[in-house]
Amino acid sequence: MEVSKLSAEARQRRSSEIRAFLRSRRARLTPADVGMAAGSGRRTPGLRREEVAVLAGVGVSWYTWLEQGRDINVSAEVLDAVSRVLRLDATEREHLYLLAGLNPPQAAPADRVVPTGIRRVIDGWLPRPAYVIDRHWNLVAVNRAAQLVFDYGELDHSCLVSFFTSAHFRSALCGWEDAARQIVGLFRADAARYPDDPEFGRLAEDMCAASPAFATVWAEHPVGAATEGVKSLVHPAVGELTFDYTMLPVSDLPGARLLLYTPTEGSPTEARVVGLLDAGERAAVPAS
Repeated sequence: MEVSKLSAEARQRRSSEIRAFLRSRRARLTPADVGMAAGSGRRTPGLRREEVAVLAGVGVSWYTWLEQGRDINVSAEVLDAVSRVLRLDATEREHLYLLAGLNPPQAAPADRVVPTGIRRVIDGWLPRPAYVIDRHWNLVAVNRAAQLVFDYGELDHSCLVSFFTSAHFRSALCGWEDAARQIVGLFRADAARYPDDPEFGRLAEDMCAASPAFATVWAEHPVGAATEGVKSLVHPAVGELTFDYTMLPVSDLPGARLLLYTPTEGSPTEARVVGLLDAGERAAVPAS
């Protein structure tokens, strides 16, 4: 998809940027890096334009025009081929798309593990709950407080599924109906953000079949984008817990979010969560 039209000054600046960018990426590779013979009498550091064009399967003139920043029609397939030849990483590939005047394609769902730094944040957030959900709302990292407060067990792989199918969660959460509408709105907004990802359609279909409540709200087409709010629930062991929560994107996992819960000021929530953690640790210690 083509990005919005630019002014003449912006086009000139972008042409200069793409020229410098592609030249720098050609210069960092040698013929040996791409399996080509170096030959003799090379005066160009790195790969030549003609070599990039041949390896990418595009015309030499066309690649030259691309590198010069000329106003030409460029396809995502060609940019991907050039990115492959120049061994661009994900960030560099996105940069090339933008310089060429195209919107970068949405990243594929991340299969990588949660970054170590994010796991440290989650564990360091104790005694407060924290967890990470991926693009499809699967729980990919959950700290101990979140497990105890929200009753996330080994079978809870998706917070979306748990929210709408767990009778315990529905009875414990205060204002469940309002929260349901907000969650469905966020999920619908995510689905629109990734139109080429069929998993959202499958999830929505499965959820409508599994939960009449989800189906009812889904049919109303709510759309949301809340990144913070308040969540209150009644825990069977310690009573009412009230949290202010913040939702943050995880840049290394496209589409993933980090949710951090802070006990509402003036409430006994933090002390009660600490009590839950202490009780959980005692229960985990085998009797002597």
